[in-house]
Amino acid sequence: MANTDSKASKRRLLFGHILSGLASLFLLGDGGAKLFKPKPVVDVMTQLGYPESSIVGIGALLIVCTILYLVPRTSILGAVLLTGYLGGAVAAHVRVSAPLFNMFFAVMIGVLIWAGLWLKEPRVRQLFPVKDS
Repeated sequence: MANTDSKASKRRLLFGHILSGLASLFLLGDGGAKLFKPKPVVDVMTQLGYPESSIVGIGALLIVCTILYLVPRTSILGAVLLTGYLGGAVAAHVRVSAPLFNMFFAVMIGVLIWAGLWLKEPRVRQLFPVKDS
């Protein structure tokens, strides 16, 4: 029985790292793109109503929040901050009547963040327990 629990625990941890890694790779890539401000990024951000002068700051904020999420000791704080960031992204897309996919994508990144954290972090599982059948 203990061997089965250990295998399940290792699988859960691995899957949590995979989910967190996927979300983090996207967020770090997005933040890095905002730091370098290629034309497509500038165009999208200005269409969303952000001045070009704010793009680097938004990218830096995203990178800092993602790094906080990646550090085990600050992962919950990082997840909360990223949830706020993604909520702002959804609000910006709603404001300009962007395609539904744009809003859905931000929500799905948030789901990946919290699902990965739930799988990796016992403190989060204590807050949101799942009953076994």
